[in-house]
Amino acid sequence: MKQWSAFLNKGITLLNLPDPLHLAPRSVCSGTVTLPGSKSISNRALLMAALCGQPVTLKNVLESDDTARMIEALTTLGVSVRRSESDPSEYQVEGCGGRWQPTQNELYLGNAGTAVRPLVAVLAASLSNTQVMRLDGNARMRERPIAALIDSLTAAGANIQCHAEAGFLPLTIGSGFKGGEVTIDGSASSQYISALLMALPLLSEDSELILINEVISGPYIELTLAMLRDFGIQIDKHSDRHYKIPGRQCYRSPGNYFVEGDASGASYWIGAAAISGGPITIYGVGKQSIQGDVRFAELAQQMGAEVEMLDNAIRVSRRVKLSAIDVDCNDVPDAAMTLAPMALFAEGTTVIRNVASWRVKETDRLAAMATELRKIGAQVEEGEDYLSVMAPQRWQHATLDTYDDHRMAMCSALIAFSPVGVSINDPQCCSKTYPQFFDEFSRLCHD
Repeated sequence: MKQWSAFLNKGITLLNLPDPLHLAPRSVCSGTVTLPGSKSISNRALLMAALCGQPVTLKNVLESDDTARMIEALTTLGVSVRRSESDPSEYQVEGCGGRWQPTQNELYLGNAGTAVRPLVAVLAASLSNTQVMRLDGNARMRERPIAALIDSLTAAGANIQCHAEAGFLPLTIGSGFKGGEVTIDGSASSQYISALLMALPLLSEDSELILINEVISGPYIELTLAMLRDFGIQIDKHSDRHYKIPGRQCYRSPGNYFVEGDASGASYWIGAAAISGGPITIYGVGKQSIQGDVRFAELAQQMGAEVEMLDNAIRVSRRVKLSAIDVDCNDVPDAAMTLAPMALFAEGTTVIRNVASWRVKETDRLAAMATELRKIGAQVEEGEDYLSVMAPQRWQHATLDTYDDHRMAMCSALIAFSPVGVSINDPQCCSKTYPQFFDEFSRLCHD
């Protein structure tokens, strides 16, 4: 209840908490905001630190459902993860060098895809001959396919058994994965590729990772490679589709590791400033970022925003009306969702292409976004891998569903810049990556 107190007396009416949140019309988003740590980097860093044989201090770790599930899993596996009393975003991780000492043989991971995918691969590569671990999640996680990753691992000798439907949780992982040639469909999910890149160095033999078909979300793969270098892992990249990975490697502690701000989270403030005119300064990411989603600032520029990239910040404003764009978002699928509400305030038809991966996220985001934008009067066309959006001819106030999807909730907030405002069901689902988002929205966005 405390986190919602900031909404009171700010033009927002809350009825029957937690649903719905009523956002009165907004006209300005300006000021400064500091981003929480990146979910993608936080969970990768937690697992890499757990694989080290020496202590690692992680700073600016995101506090969210996904990171909580990862920390619970690592603790169950026998890793000491201690939170700083003076700084709740700092953790001391006492890794076990991949020699797990589990207190039980089941990990419950909720809907945390950023925990499930890497843990499946890393455990397949590191469990001892006597260890078996069962992984499970909530109802939505059981619906999210991981068949491409499981098939790739089992084809290379990993011991994985699915207990319900093939390619889905729950599943059991045993030992036996040795190395060799590993092939995976690069068009399925970059998280699968990142999971393999984290796991293969642990094997007793050298490996080659070969990606087939179109490779999506390439910047996330580069992010993983950069982090692996920071943790002492050598991977030889021969091309975007071919990697050679020496086996028997050990993760090495960098001592202190700082988690960048969430570049995907920055997209909502970039969008809000582009719609309203800003100006806003977003701290935590900038031109030095290792996250590919900083490219979203370029997309906002193409629509008419004025963007200044600093080393660790982004400044955004706008003086001209936004214009529609037609853009391939293969490399930035998460941040690309923010283009959908921005399109409501642009002249012309915005087309967001090559985002088939939206369909296997926390919800089917292509279908969900199309459904919710039509409620407010937008003209929307949903394709198999694209979304076409045109501004409403007549705005309609609506209560939008969020599908237990944090990005649906935060995208919906931008519709508050319409003449009719917006109501949002279950806004708390944004706690998955950005628990303070609506508090910050009420602080920065006003009449």
